[in-house]
Amino acid sequence: MFEYKDFLIETDKFALNVGPSHPATHGVLRVLVKLDGETVVHAEPMIGYLHTSMEKLAEHRTYHQAETITDRMDYVSGASNNLGYILAAERLCGVKASKRAEYVRVILAEFTRISSHLVWLATHAVDLGALTEFLYCFRERELVLDIIETVTGQRMTPSFFRVGGLAMDFHKDFVNKTKDFIKIFPEKINEYEALLTKNKIWLERTKNIGVISAEDAINFALTGPSLRGSGVKYDVRKASPYSRYEDFDFEIPIGEIGDVYDRYLVRIEEMRQSLKIISQAIDNIPEGEYSSYHEYPAYVIPPKKKALTTMEGMIFLFKYGMEGIKPPKGEAYVSIENPRGELGFYLVSDGSAFPYRMRVRPPSFCNISALNKMTAGYMVADLIAIMGSVDILLGEVDR
Repeated sequence: MFEYKDFLIETDKFALNVGPSHPATHGVLRVLVKLDGETVVHAEPMIGYLHTSMEKLAEHRTYHQAETITDRMDYVSGASNNLGYILAAERLCGVKASKRAEYVRVILAEFTRISSHLVWLATHAVDLGALTEFLYCFRERELVLDIIETVTGQRMTPSFFRVGGLAMDFHKDFVNKTKDFIKIFPEKINEYEALLTKNKIWLERTKNIGVISAEDAINFALTGPSLRGSGVKYDVRKASPYSRYEDFDFEIPIGEIGDVYDRYLVRIEEMRQSLKIISQAIDNIPEGEYSSYHEYPAYVIPPKKKALTTMEGMIFLFKYGMEGIKPPKGEAYVSIENPRGELGFYLVSDGSAFPYRMRVRPPSFCNISALNKMTAGYMVADLIAIMGSVDILLGEVDR
């Protein structure tokens, strides 16, 4: 790390602050840049302007209440964050969700991936001057959020998953809306590519810019598209399947040299693969219960019908809401593949209704660490393209 005092010695270098209030940092990220003319010599990402203590807040809430914190960490992919947390809580309790619930979770997680990539593509294109792409991407994002809202009642912060399943069964319109979206979205992706993929200006701003090798990407612990863009075929959904991802046929797109353009192509193809997963899941949603209450009544909230028609169901619903569940003493760690990379949740239980510890392994925090490696030697104008290609979200970095 370097500071302003360094420039007292190097009088031929120039210090430039990018952010923390800058439209291209996509949050309150400050990057202290050392320039030699217009060439980046060093770029130091400086965080801490949005620190929210979300991990510590979760330790003062019941396991159910703490879920609402996780989707605020990454508000662009709320359902995905909820899933990682709930899987960790289920492992702590020794609970398995019903197969019907697992399929719905996968569908919502993949819709969230599409929505997040659309926001990334829209804003990344604006950073580089392609304003029309923003309108195209947000057009389809509204359809995705409408489907998520149909199931969960919320657009961005659903908190819809529960230990052992879902808050409720999905609405009857969910299947039809999803199938309608599956029909139209492939052509929309083609429209995005028609604007950018072979566009001369886009190629000049992204090709051979921000290159990071596979070896360096691994050494910096990059995950997600930032890692796969460098040609490393690693995806948690394939490496350590969860929520029955092993039931679905899909590919892991990878890049060739690890530049801004490769990271763009990887995310474009990931949207196609997510749609492929959704199509398989929606056609094969199992019948049955949306929760595993009958198998794990001590940890799973009873269905509303059970709570309204039986004394036991009503008593436990009251205790669930007032006291929360009390997992046995122990610890659990689960990682999932969220839109930005590997997201891990570590929970420690002391036997009470509150997590003794909750720690998060956020992909954005690790991915931003490679910013200096990606930017050194490029022009200051390329810094914006490179930062955008990493797709960080400060709510999860400054958790």
